[in-house]
Amino acid sequence: MTARNVLGTALDTCSTDPLAGWRRDGCCDTDAADRGLHVVCAVVTAEFLDFSRQAGNDLSTPRPEYDFPGLTPGDRWCLCAGRWEEARVAGFAPGVVLEATHERALEVTLLGHLQAHAEAAVS
Repeated sequence: MTARNVLGTALDTCSTDPLAGWRRDGCCDTDAADRGLHVVCAVVTAEFLDFSRQAGNDLSTPRPEYDFPGLTPGDRWCLCAGRWEEARVAGFAPGVVLEATHERALEVTLLGHLQAHAEAAVS
């Protein structure tokens, strides 16, 4: 079965550099083991990275033991839907690539909120 994005079409790749996704395959796909629901393809900003670090999830520092390079502003990354929504409410939501954001994000936030932060699909 083909994974679908929030627009109802086939899920696009989010990022291969850095390699994003719950399965580290470039896509914000998910499965039953993904308790964080890493389904929002975000284009991270410095403000979001600082917000996330202050909230206890440092996404800027490389963690080689997890094959995580650390993110810099402009990188695309599959964020947990809950963290993206938390950042939105706080005023720090990063941009979203709708075509690469899994439809399960709609379990956590509204399509209109994602659309209000939409970025172009082409990097």
